[in-house]
Amino acid sequence: MSVWLQIIDTVGAVLIFIGAAICLLGVIGMVRLPDVLSRSHAATKPQTLGMLLVLVGVAMRLRSGMDLATLALIGFFQLMTSPVASHLVARSAYRTGQIDHHDLLFDELDEQLTDENGPRRERTPTRAGTDEK
Repeated sequence: MSVWLQIIDTVGAVLIFIGAAICLLGVIGMVRLPDVLSRSHAATKPQTLGMLLVLVGVAMRLRSGMDLATLALIGFFQLMTSPVASHLVARSAYRTGQIDHHDLLFDELDEQLTDENGPRRERTPTRAGTDEK
């Protein structure tokens, strides 16, 4: 085995270790953070970065064409599904009233859901971009 292959294997192992450590920090954040929005952030950002680092590390160790294509697909779907799922969880928590509105700096969604009479309801924009009444 050449020296370069040993260096690439070592770098791959280090990337796998760093990615696993970042995933572990994300899991600790999910357990320790107080509210849904913070937990949603901890479930998405570190997990995605950690997973991508692990995939790059595994790709450096395997070096096969079919394996690299499979790892690229896994990374692509991780980037597509994880943020969307986190957004949907946060949005459903907001709509069910599990968010403390006093902790939010900006609450742009409340303006869209508040009726002039007070209760929240779903609004659908018209073609012109204004709300139907």
